Amino acid sequence: MGLLLLVPLLLLPGSYGLPFYNGFYYSNSANDQNLGNGHGKDLLNGVKLVVETPEETLFTYQGASVILPCRYRYEPALVSPRRVRVKWWKLSENGAPEKDVLVAIGLRHRSFGDYQGRVHLRQDKEHDVSLEIQDLRLEDYGRYRCEVIDGLEDESGLVELELRAESQERGGNGQEVRGVVFPYQSPNGRYQFNFHEGQQVCAEQAAVVASFEQLFRAWEEGLDWCNAGWLQDATVQYPIMLPRQPCGGPGLAPGVRSYGPRHRRLHRYDVFCFATALKGRVYYLEHPEKLTLTEAREACQEDDATIAKVGQLFAAWKFHGLDRCDAGWLADGSVRYPVVHPHPNCGPPEPGVRSFGFPDPQSRLYGVYCYRQH
Repeated sequence: MGLLLLVPLLLLPGSYGLPFYNGFYYSNSANDQNLGNGHGKDLLNGVKLVVETPEETLFTYQGASVILPCRYRYEPALVSPRRVRVKWWKLSENGAPEKDVLVAIGLRHRSFGDYQGRVHLRQDKEHDVSLEIQDLRLEDYGRYRCEVIDGLEDESGLVELELRAESQERGGNGQEVRGVVFPYQSPNGRYQFNFHEGQQVCAEQAAVVASFEQLFRAWEEGLDWCNAGWLQDATVQYPIMLPRQPCGGPGLAPGVRSYGPRHRRLHRYDVFCFATALKGRVYYLEHPEKLTLTEAREACQEDDATIAKVGQLFAAWKFHGLDRCDAGWLADGSVRYPVVHPHPNCGPPEPGVRSFGFPDPQSRLYGVYCYRQH
């Protein structure tokens, strides 16, 4: 398996019990290397342009609308208003190109790509160039840069956005639930995906590639998985609670073990996906007969639903307490079932989503899990 590096098991900054601000929770961690708030160069005979963004991470949830705060000012203040150009873009987290989000001059603006129709500048107050994003998607989380350009001068600040489960979803201890990480393996066996294929398969299962922070939290919650998988930053890692052979050997401490960065096209591994709460409901379809995979898809359609994806089943298990000891087809051709309260004849003694792998699609041994959007 090659040389393993043991990631230091440092506790991540806590984010519970945070101050409530503008309808969202903020953590106490500063932006990366103080890249956030820009302090301008001299312009206009000693007047400075200053851009202000929050240093704290902004937390919200999938499907919501969020405002990324950004304001600018001049030191000393100017009497006459000036025409500025504003640009928002999303920084890369894994070496991919940065994404343009929006550019604006005065009341004129243009948005780009998947952000078209979902973003606009607030501009409710003077010098306010905050960005509103509507109908947030899983892939929207990350770091955004707000840049203000006045003539030849420009200053910028960062806003970091992280998605959690819907705000009303709470864990048993009353703390806010963030999401669920699950390992994903190809029907053809382990280590079949390059990085880009890993991104694609997570998206096909209603999820995104997990970040290291998300995998680390999942490890803290008990995730133990011996197969290495891609993460969002194109590193390959895996979480171990119980050291053993061949998972690095029994001599290493528990932790998230790393192969480090790997080539995004040439190297192949499994992938860790991350899903948040659902806008709909996953349920086991009560049907008089067991079904083939094709019959399972048709049965869900006849029930005004679609066959559930893997990420949707994990989210239903994690956030809605879906607990069934009935194995059922999913959209990718796998067969799984969710267990919240383990009991005899229903698999291992720990909660989790059990997998039967990828059986013959013509097999009539299983039911089906369907998904109906609210």
